Amino acid sequence: MDARPGFHQSLGLLQQELLDMGNSAQNLIRSSVEALAKLDDKSATQVIKSDDVIDDYLTRIDELSLRLIALQQPMASDLRIIGTALKIAIDLERIADHAVDIAKITIRFAGEELVKPLEIIPQMAEIAIEMLQESLEAYTERDVHRAAALAEKDDRVDKLYSTVMQELMSLMSADYNRNRQLTHLLLVAHYLERVADHATNIGEGVIYMVTGKRKDLNV
Repeated sequence: MDARPGFHQSLGLLQQELLDMGNSAQNLIRSSVEALAKLDDKSATQVIKSDDVIDDYLTRIDELSLRLIALQQPMASDLRIIGTALKIAIDLERIADHAVDIAKITIRFAGEELVKPLEIIPQMAEIAIEMLQESLEAYTERDVHRAAALAEKDDRVDKLYSTVMQELMSLMSADYNRNRQLTHLLLVAHYLERVADHATNIGEGVIYMVTGKRKDLNV
């Protein structure tokens, strides 16, 4: 028999809010990169507007976590679960911010054509989105091995980032407008590399939540 049904019900609600927030963040990243590839400023504007949804999730998770700590007197292992949820929510909010950053760049490109079709940037986005999904599944399943496996995919994103940097830098010329666009595309690649880093942060949080030990996956 569950001695604290209200506490565990609230923990379940906290987890569901976090997963919903994660799904929303994934959708924003995917939508922002698709809008960039098509230079679709309307879709980019919608990404920016949708960031309010992420902020609302963060507020609810913050309030629910603090209420659990204040009213339920959680044990050490429960505190790790709550604290990890708070940290994950912050990483998700930052991921959504990067989606907004990419959307703003798309709007800056209004009326232009891309210097070249996007190839590596969408690959980076897909791997980063996969990492985010796997980090959230690792959180749900309390799966330390799945969390640790994120390091390999983070390395793949880092390599793609290096490749796209070299490619875009090689296209620089004396043309100011061309260079301006290439510089913004470099920023997009940087934002996606940071999304992957935030996913590994979530994986590190899962490992700490389950084991009580800290492990750096960004090495």
